[in-house]
Amino acid sequence: MASMMELIEELWFLKRDLVSDDYDRALARLGKEVPMTVHSMPSGAKIWTWTVPDKWTCREAWLETLDGQRLIDYADHPLHLVSYSQPFDGEISRTDLLPHLHGHPHLPEAIPFVFKYYQADWGLCAPQALIDSLDQARYRVKIDTVFESGELKVGEVFVQGEIDDCFVLAAHLDHPAMVNDDLSGVVVGLEVMRQLLAGPQPHYSYRFLILPETQGSIAYLSQHEDLIPSMRGGLFLEMLGTDAPHALQLSYQETSAADGALALALLEREPDVHIGPLRTIIDNDERQFNAPGVRVPMLSLSRVVDAHTEESRFRPYPEYHSSLDSPAIVSQARLADSCDTVLALLRAFDQTRYLVNHYKGEVFASGFGLWVDYRQDPEGHRRHFRIMDRIDGTRTAADIAFELDCSLAEVNAVVDPMIEKGLVTLSDQPQPTDPHR
Repeated sequence: MASMMELIEELWFLKRDLVSDDYDRALARLGKEVPMTVHSMPSGAKIWTWTVPDKWTCREAWLETLDGQRLIDYADHPLHLVSYSQPFDGEISRTDLLPHLHGHPHLPEAIPFVFKYYQADWGLCAPQALIDSLDQARYRVKIDTVFESGELKVGEVFVQGEIDDCFVLAAHLDHPAMVNDDLSGVVVGLEVMRQLLAGPQPHYSYRFLILPETQGSIAYLSQHEDLIPSMRGGLFLEMLGTDAPHALQLSYQETSAADGALALALLEREPDVHIGPLRTIIDNDERQFNAPGVRVPMLSLSRVVDAHTEESRFRPYPEYHSSLDSPAIVSQARLADSCDTVLALLRAFDQTRYLVNHYKGEVFASGFGLWVDYRQDPEGHRRHFRIMDRIDGTRTAADIAFELDCSLAEVNAVVDPMIEKGLVTLSDQPQPTDPHR
């Protein structure tokens, strides 16, 4: 059983383009770590408003001077070629060449990651310093790429809970020769599932989807519309290997049970964590789950340098979308900490049930051994009754904790004895007990 860093070292430099042989190799390797179902959608298939792209393969790609000096070579690094570049072969003037060359806007020494999945164009990528040094009138370019029918693949790891209603984890496996985005999320999610599979059985079921970014989520959801109503929440895992602090992005439905449970659990674990609305910290596959017609409340967990700024969406860490996103910037310790954090959030969600009262009126607290003496503990007395007042079949423990600005542990300290005494039961769905509703 490989460690998270061992898997990263093994897989990171593969050419994991959207639909490609190396993406398939990486997914097959991960499938040796845990039981996995692979879902395939053929090129050209309609997935809602999108179409599954062709499989893309590059045989070779390079830029040379006319006297044969090779300046850029795809064989040296997969990011040297625009992903899904069209083929090109011939001499070209410097003036015509430059629009097809891409440097990184922030890292002049790095090769950028550029993709053109649905644009019929060709291009090469290189450090900006190299591009700036090109001073000859003409150059030779060779890009030998092939587009052919293939299959977009999504790996699914499933843990059966006591009920079929499920929580969805997701991370994307594409992006050639990069680590933090998002191989880090993949290996963290895989380790989380390994631990869930080891038991004990959770209340909810859990699905972990390993997919190509955007198209993978749309493909899976469009082929499994029957599962969408049972998806009670989700968490996208991304950029979890660096020293940056965790940030939690909420779902479109910020008042959902999933949002409340995960946000509260993370705040108790990391009081200074940044929590922000949808589309303010990162933009990734959580968009597809939150989108119209789907509306699964999927949050996202990432490590972001400055989550308080709009810039985090487009540059969440310095090496983002570049050849500097290598194993050197992530660590087993950070990955393990993120894994522990995700497990803590899932434990909180797994306890997310609605509290249904089986009493009317104020509870005879002393008669059930629930009395808190206001003279000895005035704050505890006040909190005890404020919690009991809110148990009416419409709130979870996390909802009450948010309302009262107290911890989940403080709510459970009141609720658990009431459950033991039969005054409260748990429900997977709201069960309002107000006779006026």
